[in-house]
Amino acid sequence: MKKLIVLTLVGLFILAGCSSDNKKGTIVVGTTGQSYPNSYEKDGKLVGYDIEVFEKAAKKEGYKVKWVKADFSGIMGQLDSGRVDSVANAVAVTDERKEKYQFSNPYSYIGSQIVTSLNNKEINDFSDLKGKKVAGVMGSNHTEALEAFNKKNNYGISTKTYENRESAMLDLDNQRIDGYINSSSVLSAEKNKKDKKIKFVGKPINVEATSFPFKKDNKDKKKDIDKGIKALKDNGELKKLSNKYFGEDTTKK
Repeated sequence: MKKLIVLTLVGLFILAGCSSDNKKGTIVVGTTGQSYPNSYEKDGKLVGYDIEVFEKAAKKEGYKVKWVKADFSGIMGQLDSGRVDSVANAVAVTDERKEKYQFSNPYSYIGSQIVTSLNNKEINDFSDLKGKKVAGVMGSNHTEALEAFNKKNNYGISTKTYENRESAMLDLDNQRIDGYINSSSVLSAEKNKKDKKIKFVGKPINVEATSFPFKKDNKDKKKDIDKGIKALKDNGELKKLSNKYFGEDTTKK
């Protein structure tokens, strides 16, 4: 009888442990699945820096994550409509976005970097971009940074936008565009880990924090994810994840 009671109690503890990861229910998160190394697919599964950071932070606070995939402009629209709770896709914190969303604690810092094809011998510094066609992803902060940079310096750059990075990189490879702008750490990973034939043009034109955006009325989930991110920073996991995916520590400005 005593053995039966002990086994029953052990079983209850095991069940309690299994359910603790989901004690607060499900949090729905949007991502593109097309933003290596932040969010991409490997063997049919979503992986990447942003994916792991959000899942680990959510798990620490008792949430199960449900992922929803769409192009970048599409997932931000789903956040606006309330169909997702947040977005994990290297979303930069900008003044314009802060008027609309509340942001989690930063988990990374990114620079907006212009690159060109390694085979392009005409472009080596910013002055060579005058009158050239440079691309960015529609709705991204990097595209906005490019437009501000162009206006400030009067370079006469023609900006072309794409729904996703893959299409822009393909056109860059084939020299249908002269340049492309994205996160410096992302482009470094593309160059070093995927052997993309690109070269950097100058230094990043700006540096911004990346965070998980939430609608302003979704305060509880935002606070919980903040706690999870802090725990990842404090125990060193966040830095390890950054080095795993980028080959460098992007967690400090």
